[in-house]
Amino acid sequence: MGLLDLITGGKGLRKPTRIRHQGKKLSEILDAHNNHFLGKGGKRADLTGADLKLADLRHANLSGAILDRANLDGANLQQSKLTHASLAGAQLRGADLRNTDLTEAHLPGVNLSEAQASGVEFFRCDLSNADFRRANLRNANFRLANIRGALFSGADMGVTILRETNLEGVDLSGVDLTTTLLPKGYTRPAAPAPTRQP
Repeated sequence: MGLLDLITGGKGLRKPTRIRHQGKKLSEILDAHNNHFLGKGGKRADLTGADLKLADLRHANLSGAILDRANLDGANLQQSKLTHASLAGAQLRGADLRNTDLTEAHLPGVNLSEAQASGVEFFRCDLSNADFRRANLRNANFRLANIRGALFSGADMGVTILRETNLEGVDLSGVDLTTTLLPKGYTRPAAPAPTRQP
């Protein structure tokens, strides 16, 4: 039984036609946002605080959308476009973000623990104080991202790109960095020596 089964109790994903936010169907909000993005009228999606748990958002265009404090636990966002989107404080625990484009998105305090985030484009994102514990981050690109205060304990960071990324104040404890592309000259901080009891 995987994490998704634990969250859903074995149930499947929720379609945008079956999710409502502030009296509107999510599918209508997404259509209006897509039209806005294409310059055909419409309206920018404001999904602040929305309950999008287990939402099926595969291939969705949410570029520039507002998803601050939204609950996206267990949601499927595979291959979605979230460039310049705002997800401050959003919950994405166990979400599937494989091959999603989050270039220059605003995600301070986001919870991506146990998320499937391999191949994600986090280029120039604000990920300060983000929680990536036990997430799959293989082949993810963190170049020029702000990850100060982020937690990566137990994450899979095989072939993850951390070049040109400031790792000061980042918790990489228990992470295998053997194949991770690290900044030039980076050395992992030494673990504090155990204190002896008299």
